Amino acid sequence: MIKPNPFVRDLIPYIPGKPVEELERELGITGAIKIASNENPVGPSPLALKAAGKALGNIHRYPDGDAFYLKHKLARVLNTAPERLIFGNGSNDVLDIAARAFLSPGDEAVMGEFAFIVYPIVTQAVGAKAVISPMPDYKHNLRDMYSRITPRTRVVFIANPNNPTGTMVKREEMEWFLANVGGDVLVVIDEAYFEYVEDPDYPDTLLYQNRHKSILTVRTFSKIYGLAGLRLGYGVSDPELISAMQRARHPFNTSSVAQEAALAALDDHEHVKRSRDVNREGLRYLRDQLGKLRINHTPTYTNFILIDLEKDPMPLYNALLREGVIVRPVGGYGLKTHLRVTVGLPEENERFVKAMNKVAGK
Repeated sequence: MIKPNPFVRDLIPYIPGKPVEELERELGITGAIKIASNENPVGPSPLALKAAGKALGNIHRYPDGDAFYLKHKLARVLNTAPERLIFGNGSNDVLDIAARAFLSPGDEAVMGEFAFIVYPIVTQAVGAKAVISPMPDYKHNLRDMYSRITPRTRVVFIANPNNPTGTMVKREEMEWFLANVGGDVLVVIDEAYFEYVEDPDYPDTLLYQNRHKSILTVRTFSKIYGLAGLRLGYGVSDPELISAMQRARHPFNTSSVAQEAALAALDDHEHVKRSRDVNREGLRYLRDQLGKLRINHTPTYTNFILIDLEKDPMPLYNALLREGVIVRPVGGYGLKTHLRVTVGLPEENERFVKAMNKVAGK
């Protein structure tokens, strides 16, 4: 039997959670809530739902392979040029395109110890080496990352805010890093959760792209826009870099339904505001309740919170499952004593806290 190439053979794959319905069947429960995947509990924009439904009537046609209308509208929203944009089947696809376009066997990519698990996957899949920078405070240490850049380094991955820790690199740190990294290294800044950040010291990396040619800002419609199931992300960079990525992009990699939904979602400012408000209040409530339970948690700027049980989290995780509450173990990230909890609707947050009060002492 044919063998996979050694880079793929040795990959540790991303393992998704089980469907809610399957867990309910296995455990003999009903009415479970899922606060595990950093999804928007408010749901999608009503405008996006209407546009997606209308687009269904035309799914016998291939989608616009260049996302022409979405590209031009998003360019206006971001105050950038259309040729600086590329779209993907979720932001993961954009990360994969970047790896295939700019990494070769023997190259190196620098990334944080507890950064998004897709970075080492896309790096190893093309035969490059992941160079790991420690995160002792669960935040990217950009000075340490800079120290690990060598002549073999082609890409640096920075998630800001970071998944799964929720931490953020602030403006001064980011500006120092970008000022010092040479233009021959692509700095990929993953801003999947940037819409949730309300700290005025957050660095919007679109503002730095004209000063530093090799920046790729990656964003998504999956989080605050609530379109995770339609898979649509995008990257913003110098037109020359985008042109190279377009060569590595698969044709028709974003669906017509996703494009139409995103076009409409960009107009629904009320939905974005409500999503942000629900998240802000939810985080406040969860922080307060976790404090009462004396459970450590990492400061977060996202729509999720990382808790540290300081012991094997799986007994508590399984106990929460039996209560119909699904959270996310993050041992695959090297966080062996932690669980990640997504902010839900108020009633979901209250149910999580009630279940924690019931099982945390067991």
